[in-house]
Amino acid sequence: MILDDYKKKLVSADVAMKAVKDGDWVEFAWGASFPNLLAAALDKRRDELKDVNLRGGVITKPLFFIENDPNGEHFTWNSMHMSGIERKLAQKGLAYYIPIKYSEVPRYIRENCQTDVVAIQVAPMDEYGYFSFGVSVSHYYAAIEKARTVIVEVNDDMPKVQGGYEHNVHISKVDYVVEGGPQGLPVLPSSAPSELDKQIAGLVISEIEDGSCIQLGIGGMPNALGSMIAESDLKDLGIHTEMLVDGFVDMVNAGRVTGLRKNLDKGRMAYSFAAGTQKLYDFMNDNPAIAGYPVDYTNHPFVASKIDKLISINSAVEIDLSGQVCSESAGPYIISGAGGQLDFVEAAYNSKGGKSFICLPSTYKDKNGNVKSRIRGQITLGSIITDTRPCVHYVVTEYGKVNLKGMSSWQRAEALISIAHPDFRDELIAEARELRIWRKK
Repeated sequence: MILDDYKKKLVSADVAMKAVKDGDWVEFAWGASFPNLLAAALDKRRDELKDVNLRGGVITKPLFFIENDPNGEHFTWNSMHMSGIERKLAQKGLAYYIPIKYSEVPRYIRENCQTDVVAIQVAPMDEYGYFSFGVSVSHYYAAIEKARTVIVEVNDDMPKVQGGYEHNVHISKVDYVVEGGPQGLPVLPSSAPSELDKQIAGLVISEIEDGSCIQLGIGGMPNALGSMIAESDLKDLGIHTEMLVDGFVDMVNAGRVTGLRKNLDKGRMAYSFAAGTQKLYDFMNDNPAIAGYPVDYTNHPFVASKIDKLISINSAVEIDLSGQVCSESAGPYIISGAGGQLDFVEAAYNSKGGKSFICLPSTYKDKNGNVKSRIRGQITLGSIITDTRPCVHYVVTEYGKVNLKGMSSWQRAEALISIAHPDFRDELIAEARELRIWRKK
């Protein structure tokens, strides 16, 4: 019965993508899950279609069907988290950002977003008729509930993951199956941590205790911290994260992770999407220690905060002396997106014994090679506030760490200036005086 249903729904990518109509919204790709054959079939139909909106995010492969439509007459890309690929398209006016709080995305889709077609990549069907979402659980199930047509492209190399819940879809809910054979998965290499990353990570690791539960963002500093944890003597760590990355595999292989002290998913690593190297994808395949969940479980502060000693580590672009954090843009120019940063900032602080860390180097170089401070008197005009000032817990640079909770405006100014680069401290003090938040004479 199940195999008969599968065979009836088995079609070519070209046939499947005929389901897309003018004006449709298509849930298409997230992270390392990218339907290659469906993308090519959509591109073939470019001249037939108008005003088709595609939705996705954290894209790891070129969106050639968007690039091949330079005037945006046929397709528009709508991103819930900009990758470098999407950012370049946005600069050309071919991609647009959807502001999100990541934990809320399944609800947005169920209540607020138009979703006509789902066209996603999955693992091969199992004997019970289920296709695993593999590396991207995220919000796919919510989109399937809303869609008129559900198309799955089977990648033989997609890891089958265990749940959790809403981590797979049954053949009965699928309209078309496209077999893609072995395609591999996009590799997202871990950026090598700099000496600065290692300095910042060293200040954070001293705050982690045995039995802590770790959430890591992406980038050099979180990678550095993952390596340091793997080399430490910490014990019985847990993992509860939106994004599963290679650093977690290193921590597990080093014997640092058991998850046995977790209040939720004891002994298991909860995640919502994953991207990394083949090492990570091999580790995920049918691993009973991993639990794939929709993002409204992994990221919801009410859920994640139930885990004791939740440690959240994320990066930022800049912070002002009031404690406002920008992690999404350089002025009005989009860099990435909010993702789940605010979710975990709130969750970690509300966790018993939990701590949230915003980590950033004290300086950066602008396009002309001039050194600028990432700690500023006021946030850069047009920059997006990711974490409002009452939410921020610890802030860490290579010059130290400060806990902003409960501090008044002058205390915040003093604390943040103390971890700014020494070359900019006098300038920041002058700004603080002008803003009337400097108490010292």
